[in-house]
Amino acid sequence: MPETRENDVILSDQSLALLDELSVGAFTVDVQRKVKSMNLSAQALMGLKENDVIGKDCREIFTGVPCMVTCLLRNQNTTVTHEPDVEIVNEKETKRLLTRMAIPVYDRDHRLAGCLTILQDHSPIADLIDRIHYEERSSKIILDNLDVGIFTVNRGGYITFFNNEAEKISGYDRRQVLGKPCATIFGDTDSDDMCLLRESMESGWMNKSRQGKIVTETGETVPIRANYIALKNEKEAIIGGLATFHDLTLVRQLDQVIRDRYTFHDMIGKSPEMQKIFEMVNVVSGTDATILIEGPTGTGKDMLAKVIHHAGRRASNPFVKVNCAAIPDNLLESEMFGYTKGAFTGADRDKPGRFNEADGGTIFLDEIGDLPLSLQAKLLRVLEDREFYPLGSRHIQKVDVRIISATNRGLEALVKKGLFREDLFYRLNVFRLDLPALKGRRADIALLIHHIIRRLCAARDIHPLNISRQSMKILLNFDYPGNVRELENILEHALIISQEEEILPEHLPAYIHRPVQPVKTNDKQPFGYTDNFHRQERRKIVRTLTNHGGNRTGAARTLGIDRTTLWRKMKRYGLLE
Repeated sequence: MPETRENDVILSDQSLALLDELSVGAFTVDVQRKVKSMNLSAQALMGLKENDVIGKDCREIFTGVPCMVTCLLRNQNTTVTHEPDVEIVNEKETKRLLTRMAIPVYDRDHRLAGCLTILQDHSPIADLIDRIHYEERSSKIILDNLDVGIFTVNRGGYITFFNNEAEKISGYDRRQVLGKPCATIFGDTDSDDMCLLRESMESGWMNKSRQGKIVTETGETVPIRANYIALKNEKEAIIGGLATFHDLTLVRQLDQVIRDRYTFHDMIGKSPEMQKIFEMVNVVSGTDATILIEGPTGTGKDMLAKVIHHAGRRASNPFVKVNCAAIPDNLLESEMFGYTKGAFTGADRDKPGRFNEADGGTIFLDEIGDLPLSLQAKLLRVLEDREFYPLGSRHIQKVDVRIISATNRGLEALVKKGLFREDLFYRLNVFRLDLPALKGRRADIALLIHHIIRRLCAARDIHPLNISRQSMKILLNFDYPGNVRELENILEHALIISQEEEILPEHLPAYIHRPVQPVKTNDKQPFGYTDNFHRQERRKIVRTLTNHGGNRTGAARTLGIDRTTLWRKMKRYGLLE
């Protein structure tokens, strides 16, 4: 009997069974290409039964497995062949990706007895890899196109995914936050939302944040509603967390309009000047102290008064505003203190005044510097005794009100000129807050720009627009004589003009591209106008007011218009709060 060579393969039934244990398919053919055996794994891979193929020509049976490029039965000098992977389709139309290898089989006498073909199914692995790559890729595409902010974190709390909407809401580019702690966008490692996400990752339960917040790159606080869930792998082990969140800026605005409630969120500023004011407001809002707010027009005195009211114990009671400059002098007393039936011609019934309406709450006396001297004495008594006589009445009415007043004129200067009672000034000036002009806190301009853009875009139900670098440079270098109100008008103008996703220099009003010669006056700020008529009219009003020491009644008489018309023109030209 010839001697068996070291590398000769002598196949037995046990060998095929062993390959079955390894989930490796195998079949053999003899030198006439007749199928001699097929293990269970090969039958399963190819969708065939051994009884149906034994004794048949392999070229007829295995039509789904093309013949080897190099057939061992034709070229007996070849010992092993490794062929490229091939995809086959079995009788059930199931696709399989197979790696094939052919080995010659010898008998005991070292004669070529046939061929062993080994089939390794790589489809499960390939499918898994493809599914991971495809699902990850397609999931990211889907998540990037949803109108909801989404980000994921790993077990350590580091951000691993950040979709397009999350970028728009937060103001961060994903490249700035990927790999960073999620506290970056929450602003604090101990924030409520951070705790909810951490709890979800620990317990595996979903948590909801109905009034959450994130902090943008510029430091602006954005109200959100968020859901937090744990991310698990196929073995149900928690590997991280996922957050979905919605921007509630528009919802907050609607709530403010309906309820007329304002909070510290509505006052924007991180400059030292504004931070000092916030600290003072946080202390005084919890008291009933009388407050005087001074500052140039457009700096937000009205807003600050509302914030103080809604942060105090009177928040659930009325907040009543009286614009002392907008009400004609002859109607101001009856508006503020009310009147009785028959007090004057046309008074056919009793009518409560603004102080009555504010009972239990806060009354805000805006433009207090324009209050006529005749009424200042009556207001002084209300401040001292919280009581007054309605017009035409002999009966005292008592009220429990907190008084907040505001002016852009400087009451001390008016006192020196004899236009404002000194004793009333001291009664009003118990706690004074001085709001700086916008050009005096330039560190806040960029923050305000992003905040206003977000608010205006939310009202229009559009995504916040980007601002080009050149546009931002122009906006940061402008002096804003009309302060925050003028900045709002400029940005609203740009949003109306822009039809793109970015605010460009040509979308900004023409007058901020070139310097306007300011008109100097005692405590008024210049306001830029390109229209020559309006510019001249404004200068005339400013000059007349200066000549009359700020007294609007005298200025209106000199200009030949009534006091209400003067107020409207001053409002148009940004000369009052």
